[in-house]
Amino acid sequence: MKLKACLFTLASVTVSLSKPMPRQSTSFVKADGQCFTLDGQPYTVFGSNSYWVGLSGLTTDEMHVTFKDIAETGGTTVRTWGFNEVTSASGDYYQLWNGSTSIINCGSTGLGNFDNVVAAAKAENIRLIVTLTNNWSDYGGMDVYVNQILGEGQPHDYFYSNPEVIAAFQNYVKVWVERYADEPTIFGWELVNEPRCTGSTSATSGNCTTTTITDWVKTMSAYIKSLDSNHLVGLGDEGWFNWSNSTDFAFDGSQGIDFDANLAIDTIDFGTFHLYPYSWGKETPSAMVWGQEWIENHHNAQATCNKPVLMEEFGVSAGQNQTTTYKNWYSTVINGGLTGVLIWQAGSNLTSGPTPNDGFTIYPDTPVYYLEQQYSAQLGARN
Repeated sequence: MKLKACLFTLASVTVSLSKPMPRQSTSFVKADGQCFTLDGQPYTVFGSNSYWVGLSGLTTDEMHVTFKDIAETGGTTVRTWGFNEVTSASGDYYQLWNGSTSIINCGSTGLGNFDNVVAAAKAENIRLIVTLTNNWSDYGGMDVYVNQILGEGQPHDYFYSNPEVIAAFQNYVKVWVERYADEPTIFGWELVNEPRCTGSTSATSGNCTTTTITDWVKTMSAYIKSLDSNHLVGLGDEGWFNWSNSTDFAFDGSQGIDFDANLAIDTIDFGTFHLYPYSWGKETPSAMVWGQEWIENHHNAQATCNKPVLMEEFGVSAGQNQTTTYKNWYSTVINGGLTGVLIWQAGSNLTSGPTPNDGFTIYPDTPVYYLEQQYSAQLGARN
């Protein structure tokens, strides 16, 4: 098999941020070997996460500012949440639970509002990766399904194995996927943010393994493909490996994720991984070096499987050698041949105030914002 890698000689690049924004193509982004393409030409995935853009009560004008700020870094792609599970209606939400029954909110505070997100992204020539549920309790996530259908405190990992829960999630996914099946602004669907056997609660069955989650990924990705042949599908995982010779939690399969096995699934089009060495206890002897090796390991998996892989979340705080670390990691992505990269997370200064800041947020006119402009140009030139 001929391997198609996204690694080319870097050229000298000048970025003009004042030139008119090109109109968005009406075609869909495709995967081709280790690359993405659009209308038969390379499509560079560079951008950011903005989980909050459809869930923070933003006006349509503020949505436009959000995407414009990202586009001005050279961003092409934004990852955002396509979920908010609630048991009491308030603010923007997508699914309201009453006992084991749920109603999907298609009104102006639900999918109608996400229509505005799509329109604002399209106007700024941004494509969206839409994540469909959360491993964690933020904005509801998996445990809401399990608790509402099976009872409070039931094991988190039943989300992957219980037929009633799987059917309920498929019902939710079906509404989203069919609504936007013909919308090219959607780059692709992601099954879940950061799946693991464990979640925000301590309840687990004790029976969850990498096979449990890989089988679920096969089921759910094939289900989406049966509904939507236009869009790419990814998992949204942190990239944990399952290497038989390791006792390190990032490499031993103990989180329930086998990156290599999941990437090899026919109905998964691209791989994802995240990078938070300080949160993961990987800061010694060097968080920067550990992260560089993490990127290289995932590029090796990308080359072996011959599919695109994205570093779709990464972060260190301003007090953790942030600028130097990001220069190292961006350079490793670009020079090493990883397909693309999305920083966590975008920030904007809106008329209603600054967008959420979790310590990683990058606002316009800051050193890392200017770094993004520099490295987006380099990644685009490589491709």
